[in-house]
Amino acid sequence: MNIVAVTACPTGIAHTYMAAEQLEKTAKSLGHRIRVETQGAMGIENELSASEITDADVTIFAVDIEVEKRDRFDGKKIVQVTVSQAIRDPKAVLAKAGA
Repeated sequence: MNIVAVTACPTGIAHTYMAAEQLEKTAKSLGHRIRVETQGAMGIENELSASEITDADVTIFAVDIEVEKRDRFDGKKIVQVTVSQAIRDPKAVLAKAGA
């Protein structure tokens, strides 16, 4: 499965990156492709391209704040969870996404 994700917490520091790392590590261990964009204090980092979003089977929003430029994902299957869910149980988040 081809997955794109956005992680974002109110400060956009530690938890944003912890969630991204957990999703990346777990998705790869399950044989999926994943690309994660982070949002927070530093703005948007590792911004997903239009083609990456288009080619994705599913989008995961592991966020505790509103996603910037959310309209880029219009028409995509979106699974939204909290940042802490992605950190604590990334396997369950990926299962919820159908991965």
